[in-house]
Amino acid sequence: MTNSLPAKLMVGIFDHLDEDGREIARQYEDRMKLAEVCDRLGFYGYHVAEHHCTPHGRGPSPNLFLASVAQRTQHLRLGPLVMLLNLYHPLRAFEEICMLDHLSGGRLELGMGRGSLPIEWSFFGIDEEVATSRYLEASEIVIQAMKEGAQALSYKGDHFELDKVPLMLRPHQRPQPPTWITTSRPEVARWAAENDTNLACGGPASAVRQITDAYRAHERRTAGGRKRAPFLGLVRMVVAGSTTKHAISLAAPAYQRWLRSFRFLYEINGIQTPQNLPPDFDAAVDCQLCVVGTAASVRQDLLDHVEEAGANYLLCQLAFGDLPLEASYYTATSVHSGVMA
Repeated sequence: MTNSLPAKLMVGIFDHLDEDGREIARQYEDRMKLAEVCDRLGFYGYHVAEHHCTPHGRGPSPNLFLASVAQRTQHLRLGPLVMLLNLYHPLRAFEEICMLDHLSGGRLELGMGRGSLPIEWSFFGIDEEVATSRYLEASEIVIQAMKEGAQALSYKGDHFELDKVPLMLRPHQRPQPPTWITTSRPEVARWAAENDTNLACGGPASAVRQITDAYRAHERRTAGGRKRAPFLGLVRMVVAGSTTKHAISLAAPAYQRWLRSFRFLYEINGIQTPQNLPPDFDAAVDCQLCVVGTAASVRQDLLDHVEEAGANYLLCQLAFGDLPLEASYYTATSVHSGVMA
């Protein structure tokens, strides 16, 4: 492993907004407070997942939630990771994207994707058989609408048809906000490199390394003219404590609550959970999903993971399950002093 760490590692936040056992309004407010702290500490971005009809996601409209976060922060970049384009008319999606980019003063990081759980799409009448083609058409339309100078939008596909629709909104950022996808497959990383799209990846660092290597191999052929080097992100749940025992006492029950929320739709619909889902906290630590310990040990583990994965952006899940807000604050400051500084 050589030259995988940038001179200054960028660090952001990833959040499922999974149910924490408190009132929904209280949870939203706690996340706003955490975002304010991370904004002051200099975290790069706040990325929110989109889920529906499940305790795994209390933020089914990431754009709406992030519009509120934008009013409470000044520098933190914001974006869905990912916006499930299967569930939007692409014209409506484009208009929301433009609004959020302007409301945040040009801080939008636009994640787009199909989603991973067909049962969520089915609640909206989207069949699994058409999900991929519907997503691809929707993403083509959104990207076409964001092109510099586009004044009207025409498109004819299997799912969407638009005829000279006037575009009254434009993104704040020119030519468009940075785009993101999530993936666990090297072949998708090659597509992302060819399209100057940023990546976010979970899983063991050795597996993520295959993805970042594939990205960089194709990036060399397509690089040129971009304003910012692409981000190759690594996602980790992170809990720091005054001692390792203290950190585990916080993280273990919080992970079990997060896991119950994750499994909810699988269990009530009799669907097998993903084979790579750690069944308990110890397994989550062993497979590198969770990084837990003292500030010093967390720092070293995170830097080791980033180095092995070939990542240049660390996405820390600072709040999950029923972690107390104060615990998330402590981890945020530990990551700031130990990793970002």
